[in-house]
Amino acid sequence: MTPSAPVSEITSTSVEQTRALGARLGSVVRAGDVIALQGDLGAGKTNFVQGLARGLQITEDVNSPTFILANEYHSGRLPLYHIDAYRVSDAAEAEGFGLDDYLFGDGVTVIEWAERVRDALPQDVLWLEFEYRDETTRALYVRAPGANAGRLAKEGLARV
Repeated sequence: MTPSAPVSEITSTSVEQTRALGARLGSVVRAGDVIALQGDLGAGKTNFVQGLARGLQITEDVNSPTFILANEYHSGRLPLYHIDAYRVSDAAEAEGFGLDDYLFGDGVTVIEWAERVRDALPQDVLWLEFEYRDETTRALYVRAPGANAGRLAKEGLARV
């Protein structure tokens, strides 16, 4: 997580609740928004992105882009750029595959394993850390270090 912003916590007790949180956020995102996700394998990041896509009215199936780095979805009200940085070693490598094109494009960018490319990201990014608690329960720690990230957290996640 970014060190400067306060943290709030949300508990999800099911996959569908995690997707519903994503859908709520997806309903308020705007072009240029960046959402940084971190957490261990199986913590719920991709389920959250599937919900985010639903909130954007995307009709395509959303899957983790682990082996291809990025998936683009264009069937919703805004494009969704879903990036998986698990196999990226650092910010320089992220810039090499064109991360800036996504970050400053016409859609919403969501990055799994975002801590690996932290130095390549803008300051005003909504950070969500997923923590596996048990078979069905996940904790989501929300950090919104900028004005836009704060808007996203307030409008998209505070109504939980």
